[in-house]
Amino acid sequence: MTDPGATLLARVAGAVGPAQVRTDAGDLAPHLLDWRGRYRGAARALVLPGSTAEVAAVVSICRELRVPVVPQGGNTSLCGAATPSPDGGAIVLSLARMQRVRSCDVANAALTIEAGAPLAAAQAAAEQQGMMFPLSLASEGSCTIGGVLSTNAGGTAVLRYGNARELVLGLEAVLPDGRLFEGLRSLRKDNTGYDLKQLFIGAEGTLGVITAAVLKLYPAPRSRATALAAVPDVDAAVRLLGMLRDALADRLVGFELMSAFSTALSRRHHPHLPDPLPGHPWYALVQADDAASDEAMPERVEAALGRAVEAGTVVDATVARSAAQSAALWALRENISEGQRREGPNIKHDIALPVSAIPRFLRDAEAALSRALPGLRFVVFGHLGDGNLHYNLSAPEGTAASAFMGNEDVANRIVYDLVAAAGGSISAEHGIGQLKRGELRRYKPAVEIELMARVKAAFDPEGIMNPGKVL
Repeated sequence: MTDPGATLLARVAGAVGPAQVRTDAGDLAPHLLDWRGRYRGAARALVLPGSTAEVAAVVSICRELRVPVVPQGGNTSLCGAATPSPDGGAIVLSLARMQRVRSCDVANAALTIEAGAPLAAAQAAAEQQGMMFPLSLASEGSCTIGGVLSTNAGGTAVLRYGNARELVLGLEAVLPDGRLFEGLRSLRKDNTGYDLKQLFIGAEGTLGVITAAVLKLYPAPRSRATALAAVPDVDAAVRLLGMLRDALADRLVGFELMSAFSTALSRRHHPHLPDPLPGHPWYALVQADDAASDEAMPERVEAALGRAVEAGTVVDATVARSAAQSAALWALRENISEGQRREGPNIKHDIALPVSAIPRFLRDAEAALSRALPGLRFVVFGHLGDGNLHYNLSAPEGTAASAFMGNEDVANRIVYDLVAAAGGSISAEHGIGQLKRGELRRYKPAVEIELMARVKAAFDPEGIMNPGKVL
C-alpha cells in the first residue's frame, strides 16, 4: 500500500526539486518555533519554491491530498501566525527563495517585488532609484514583504504614510485551490468592482499565499530631522503631537512614545545606547522629513520644540545633528522589544486607541492592573501618532516568569475591556495569529465574525490554508 506521506513528498519534490524539500530535523527546527518562543509546532516538511508557478503547484498538490499549508516569510510573527500546529500534519511553505525585484517604475512611482524579499530589500531598491518605500519596522532586515502584507504591518511612519494596506497598488497570490490571483497592477485608480487584493492584506496567510506585490513609492527626503523630547506625562505628549502637527503639517512622519522604564530596558540589554535626557518619566521620539526642500529640517523642529518648552509641554529636548545621532536615538526605541525579550517572558498587548483616549486609558489600566497584580512593571511604548500602543507587562522583581505568565488571562481581561470601552482595537499591527483567536471572538461583533468566516469558506472551503490562525 502506498504511503500517503511519501506520495506527498515525492510529488512536491517533483514540483520544486528534491533539494527544496527538507525533512531533516535540523532544517525544520528554525521554522517550527515562533520568534517569541511561545509556540512550537511540527511539520511533514519544509518546502522552498523558487517561483510563483512552483508555489501554485505545491498548493494544488496539498489541496488534492488535503494537506495543510503554513506560509512563512521571515518567521517574525509576534502572535504565532507562521508556526504550524503540533500535530505535524502541515507543510511549511517558505518564500525565502523568492526575493527578486521584478521592476522599479520610477515614472509611476511603483516597485514590483517578490514576497520573500526582506522589507529592507524593498527600501534599498527604492533608494537606488532615488525614491523611498516608507514602511519601516525594527525587524525590517528579517521580516519579508509577504509577512508584512499578510499582517498589514504598521511601523514608525504610519502617521504620514499609513499602514501596509495603504502602500500596496497591486498583488499576486496563489489561492488555496492552486489558481493564481493575478493582480499586479500599478494603477492608482481602478474602480472595477471589489478591491480583492485587500482581502489578502491582513489575512495572515489564511486566504492564500502572497507571492509578489506592487508597492507605492515616494520621493526620497532631502531634509530630515530626529529629536527626543522629555515630557512630564502622556497628556503633555498628546499636546506636543498637536503642536508639531500644526508646525510641521505632513512633514511629521513619526511620533513615538516611550516610558522611562522601557528605555531603561533597552539600554540595560544594549549598554552602548545613549541616554541623552535622563531622569524623566516619558519621552517622545520625533521624525520629520521634507522631500521638496533643502531647508534644514532640524532647525524647524528645534524651533517647534522650543515653543513647546516655553508652553510647559516639553521639559527638555535634543535634536540629532548627524545621521549617526539620529540612528542612535532610533536604536534606543527599536531595541525596546529585544530588551524586554531578554528580560524574560512578558504579557504583551498591541492595542489601538483614539489618541485622545490614551492618557485616561493608561491611568485606568495601571490602577486596575496594580490592584490585581501588585508589583507589575509596565513597559509602555509605541506609535502615539497613530494611536498604537505596545502595552506590555513584565513580572515583578523576583517573580518566576512561569508563575507570572499564569496571570495572562487576568491582565488581558482588564486591558482589553478598557480598550473596548474606549472604542479601541485589541490588535493594532501584530495581527491575530494563534495568540488572539479567543479574544477576537470576545471583542469582535458577531456579524463581523460571521462575515469573516464566510470569506474564509469561500476562498478555502477545504480549510488547508494556515489552519488555526485568525478564526
